[in-house]
Amino acid sequence: MKGRINFLLKQLKTTKAVAEVLGVSQRSVERYRKGDRKTPPQPVAERIDTAVRARWQPVVRGRRRKEAATSTGITVETRARFGYTAPVGSTDDGRVRRLTVHLPPLYAQRLFDARAQGAADRDLRAIVAEGLQEIYFKDGGTRADELRVEFTDIDYFDVSF
Repeated sequence: MKGRINFLLKQLKTTKAVAEVLGVSQRSVERYRKGDRKTPPQPVAERIDTAVRARWQPVVRGRRRKEAATSTGITVETRARFGYTAPVGSTDDGRVRRLTVHLPPLYAQRLFDARAQGAADRDLRAIVAEGLQEIYFKDGGTRADELRVEFTDIDYFDVSF
């Protein structure tokens, strides 16, 4: 309990602010912080957990986004219709495919930046389509140089990082 109260104090800056969020007295917060009081009543313990989770998750998500954008990349799982524009002699018929592809950090960074700037879904899909085109269909630039991929009729789409 002491660690959670200290986390809330770090986030909210004062024992008074923490006490207001938790609905307890300022003195109770000080007792939890010092370790004089170790087990709060169940309703107070639940409020502490809720307050910590609400403030902790954005920290964790931000850390994971930064890691994905700089080193690990993202994994895209989707089932959608992929249409192709290619040179004469190859097929351009679109078909539904289920793909799970790991995209490098470059695409993760572009996707996060676009989302933070309020880009439309169409723009976000274009970034993902470009990543799938380059990594999956062009195999990192080793084949199908002039291939262009269209990403439409999305059944589902999941990004994990």
